[in-house]
Amino acid sequence: QLKCEQAFELSDASAERSAAGCTIKLDKEPIIEYLESNIVMLKWMISEGYGDERTISRRIVAMEKWLENPQLMEADPNAEYAAVIDIDMNEITEPILCAPNDPDDARLLSEVQDTKIDEVFIGSCMTNIGHFRAAGKLLQNNSQGALPTRLWVAPPTKMDAAQLTAEGYYSIYGTVGARTEMPGCSLCMGNQARVADKANVVSTSTRNFPNRLGKGADVFLASAELAAIASIMGKLPTPEEYLEAMSFVNTTAADTYRYLNFDELPDFIKAADTVNIAEDIKADLKNL
Repeated sequence: QLKCEQAFELSDASAERSAAGCTIKLDKEPIIEYLESNIVMLKWMISEGYGDERTISRRIVAMEKWLENPQLMEADPNAEYAAVIDIDMNEITEPILCAPNDPDDARLLSEVQDTKIDEVFIGSCMTNIGHFRAAGKLLQNNSQGALPTRLWVAPPTKMDAAQLTAEGYYSIYGTVGARTEMPGCSLCMGNQARVADKANVVSTSTRNFPNRLGKGADVFLASAELAAIASIMGKLPTPEEYLEAMSFVNTTAADTYRYLNFDELPDFIKAADTVNIAEDIKADLKNL
């Protein structure tokens, strides 16, 4: 059962597969969890003066109305598809990367292992807060001292960055010499900071088109965990090296990969409790 954040990552990646659109079937439970969290976050935004209060309030009321009677769109039982591709996840026994410089050139880690890596980027909309915790734990568990690579870290949102700071992960990034970027797109955008010319790079971004991250750079697309391990080793690990490093993270997976649920964070809850939605907005949306 996917969480909404995981579904977002898959749908974001679908654009790089030349998809005109992407839908992912989820059960009600993760959507309810996500909306309950976001209602608190939106109320916090109002309390902090973000955006237009009435616009945000309408979104809150619409979410609350759906939560009263959750209904999801479903495919017709007799729907016909151009193709059906079944993938048995149990058959995937090692990480899969996209090789330079084509997001459609998928390779098993064993096919590209030991490739020298100069720079690593962990960030973009393909990551969530759990990935940054996992990277932090891998970096903290590194006994080799200074990294042999240049590591860039850019959480997707300011809220992620604030929570990671509170949990001590930014201290870990600083200790290993990582360059922490302003939350957002960073290197993935292709028109802000850049990697060195002709560098070998591992990136968690959505795309690795030629020259996007740096002039003449060869960019592998990979998970945050694999990227962190590559930053420590200065190369793409073997599958065995990857699994050995990940065994440490897997022991704390429940804590590492928990999402940023704002309805469980005291500061956000306290701020949300101070927000009252205007009655006319509630009335306007009552009959939708």
